Amino acid sequence: QLNATSFDVKSDVDALQKIRDMGGLELVMPAAFAATGACDDALFEGRTVVDFPLTGVSIDLPTGLAGTLHAMTFSEQIPGPTLRVTQGDVVKMTLTVPDDEATPHGNDMHASQVTAVPTFGAVQPGTSKTYCYIAEVPGVYKYHCSGVN
Repeated sequence: QLNATSFDVKSDVDALQKIRDMGGLELVMPAAFAATGACDDALFEGRTVVDFPLTGVSIDLPTGLAGTLHAMTFSEQIPGPTLRVTQGDVVKMTLTVPDDEATPHGNDMHASQVTAVPTFGAVQPGTSKTYCYIAEVPGVYKYHCSGVN
């Protein structure tokens, strides 16, 4: 249904023409992405900043059965550390990957509601990446390795 006009795209051969006649489609997702910027951006002034440093590192974990499992972790924990903030706080997330790590790591924080690329992206061994966002939506959210772009 578009502007109080409805039609069945599957059975209406003129559906595309009707869309053209209405001036086309404008897809809007209000507040789909949270406010982001450089961590010293004026947008974040006066807000509580919560630092969330993580290290992307692989470790050997005992399986309890036979041998070990080589696992990529955040700060050598599975699951990774818990981040707790209050709605309206600024989350300052820094992911560091040690020089001796074999692969890049990434971080996708669903609660941040920011576009994954280029915000997250791959953090190469021997480097760090920091981004900030305002925690706008209340709830419990996961974060995970976003891989290499």
